[in-house]
Amino acid sequence: MAAVTLILLVVALTSRFIQYLSQAVAGELASDVLFLLILYRLPDFLLVILPLALFLGILLAYGRMYAENEMVILIGSGFSQGRLVLLTLGTSSLVLAVVAVLSLQLAPWGVRNTEQLKQNQDQLTELDLIVAGQFQSFGGGNRVTYAERIDSSLAGERQLQNVFVAVRGEVDESGQSSPRIIVAESARPEIDADTGARFMRLENVLQYDGAPGALEFSIGQFDVQAIVLPEATSFDPILEEETLATSDLIGSSLPEHQAELQWRISTLLLIPIITLIAVPLSKVDPRQGRYSKLVPAAMLYATYFVLLQFSKDMLADENLPAAVGLWWVHLLFMGIAFVCYRFPQFGRFIALGASR
Repeated sequence: MAAVTLILLVVALTSRFIQYLSQAVAGELASDVLFLLILYRLPDFLLVILPLALFLGILLAYGRMYAENEMVILIGSGFSQGRLVLLTLGTSSLVLAVVAVLSLQLAPWGVRNTEQLKQNQDQLTELDLIVAGQFQSFGGGNRVTYAERIDSSLAGERQLQNVFVAVRGEVDESGQSSPRIIVAESARPEIDADTGARFMRLENVLQYDGAPGALEFSIGQFDVQAIVLPEATSFDPILEEETLATSDLIGSSLPEHQAELQWRISTLLLIPIITLIAVPLSKVDPRQGRYSKLVPAAMLYATYFVLLQFSKDMLADENLPAAVGLWWVHLLFMGIAFVCYRFPQFGRFIALGASR
């Protein structure tokens, strides 16, 4: 289980980190918050990965014992399958405790901090988001900024060195615009003490004004020049149900809150149910090998998870009564677990159908 968790976690985190890294290169995120975002999303990833890792871990361990005839000898010595199920449930209760902490506490905390961090990123200026050596577009494409090097002062203030700024000019009657090109030795952020307006303060500036293709250009030289930056965006408090504490969801009559509460409880019910399915499903013939049930098991788990997500969306949209909610999915797979235990050949039928 630990091996499967590590592999799936590395794949998930690498994919998400690449996505965040591309946003940082594009100037949408500050590079110093990437690892914080990964940390806050970690409980959410583990909430999906741990049940699957437990499911596959049981199949791998017991599948090896069946393939090497160890389980046959064990059962032939009087160790019943019912006792095997109880012992496996006892072990999976440790995973249940971890998932309970993740689902009821850490995952909402992580989502809440992730959303807050993203909102804080939206209030940053281009001086906070600029990446050295990259041409980056800001202001809806009206301004392109480039800095050769970025230095940080002792107070944490960023200072750009060898700065290039291209500002799109207004379009005249002929449909042409006169862009403004600014080249500065350095730039740093500045806030007006009276109005709170934010500026990019440029020093040792050369400014070029003129229409592309024309020979008439206006060239100006300034010791100091300032460019007004957009005002910080104000946001409403985060009210998404995923960010709310579990205690705030209990007793709520809102469909979105009921769906989220049932989802968090469902991640707990998932553990014992997939354990009940995994024990009889792990039985393989010696000729099949221990890996023969992995693909069918993964498809079965994916079906379980997708049905839960589908029911959650239906409940949140008031297309499903709260009394039915996500519970029917658990009842369905409890029935599958009972049939697999009662009729072992049913597990072979599931594996055969999934492989086809």
